[in-house]
Amino acid sequence: MRLEQLQAFLAVAETGSFQQATQQCHVTQSTISRQIQGLEVELGLPLFHRTSQAKLTLAGERFLPRARRICQEWHNATTELTELLEGKQSELCVAAIHSVSAQYLPPVLQQFCRDYPAVQLRVTSLGSDRALKVLKDGLVDLAIVMNNRFLTASPEMVVDLLYQEPVEVLMAAAHPLTRYKQVPWAKLALYPQVVFKDGYGMQRLVHEQFQRHVLDLKPLVELNTLDGFRGMVRQGEFIALLPQSALVEATHDPTLAVRSTEEPLLSREVVLVTTQDRIEIPPIQHFRALVQQLVAQPMLPVSETLGAASL
Repeated sequence: MRLEQLQAFLAVAETGSFQQATQQCHVTQSTISRQIQGLEVELGLPLFHRTSQAKLTLAGERFLPRARRICQEWHNATTELTELLEGKQSELCVAAIHSVSAQYLPPVLQQFCRDYPAVQLRVTSLGSDRALKVLKDGLVDLAIVMNNRFLTASPEMVVDLLYQEPVEVLMAAAHPLTRYKQVPWAKLALYPQVVFKDGYGMQRLVHEQFQRHVLDLKPLVELNTLDGFRGMVRQGEFIALLPQSALVEATHDPTLAVRSTEEPLLSREVVLVTTQDRIEIPPIQHFRALVQQLVAQPMLPVSETLGAASL
């Protein structure tokens, strides 16, 4: 059963004439007759009485409302896809890691809302692994995450490297490690740490770094908010390894201190990820361009990115 057969059937049923149906479908009468005959053969029943006026048979009357619904659904589907290609998208969903949501996304969101006022933005802060999963499941249109090549190395994924940033040490202002300008990794292993929950790329990155140095990590508390990290670290001997963009407020807090680590510095890559089928949709394409314009930063020198090799 083909769409043009259904359209021919509806045209004859509505006009009551094979001749008038040709004008509605813009085809010859022989084409209309052939399409109706093919449909009748497929259904196994005649749809019209062949008299001076094309009158529906009992089978034709039963089939008519279903044919209308099928053609209407087709019309609705093509209209919806056309509007999608024209940028008439009702909403755009983004998943982003917490530090990006707080530090870099606000100007992107404001500009996008000005450019696409009819598109509702839905932004969710998630850990990197979780954000990539919901992207693969089709629940969001873009994800801005810490890169995980095991999850992004597939043909349907489009990955834009936005920036690399160092991972630094957050501690209380009176912590013993504040005497170091660059804290040795062996000293970090002596203190209990606050780490991100499972599913966050930073948790995996920190664990891998300690394994690389053959050191034991002491992850006593798992959290997923930056306020929580700052609050725990203020309590005394707890420390936390966090990306530089997550430490902006801490650098202005007299109760906290931030230090870099010894060489080799640990860093993370932050990327925007979407899928091949989405980058052709105008609002998604535009949001991606805004992120590239307003968020992407110069990369760290090669000597400072050694710790990112395992991301």
